[in-house]
Amino acid sequence: MNYWLFKSEPGCFSFDDLKNRPESTEHWDGVRNYQARNFLRDRVKTGDRVLFYHSNIPEPAVVGIATVVREGYPDFTAYDPHGEHFDPKSSPAAPIWYMVDVRYVEPLQKPVTLERIKANPLLSDMPLVKLSRLSIQPVTAEQWRIILAMGGMGT
Repeated sequence: MNYWLFKSEPGCFSFDDLKNRPESTEHWDGVRNYQARNFLRDRVKTGDRVLFYHSNIPEPAVVGIATVVREGYPDFTAYDPHGEHFDPKSSPAAPIWYMVDVRYVEPLQKPVTLERIKANPLLSDMPLVKLSRLSIQPVTAEQWRIILAMGGMGT
């Protein structure tokens, strides 16, 4: 099993939105960064665990836990010319972008803010600290454990 941090702007799609979907499951679409796409296509696997991170808000934070329930497959939102994630270069015959399906697990007892993450020297190597704009990021097992502990979840 691998660990990941997935970023979403809560105004677009929040952790509560995931909870309220049928079966608390949704596809993670709209990723338009090649490095993040490669993670979704090649490395994110069924059963992997996800830290759900709310970004682009006054206090960005890890707010919950999800799990991957379907491995990478072509992101069909790229094919809709009226959709916000349309990419005319992508097609069903030659997909460029990929997505996975994730399922809500549980919220953290308390959000773990970016400020707290940056203040913890044990987390200084996290991509969130070093490559903050990347929307899909690997997390080590130790980083996962530390963030859960910071969120009041125990280990």
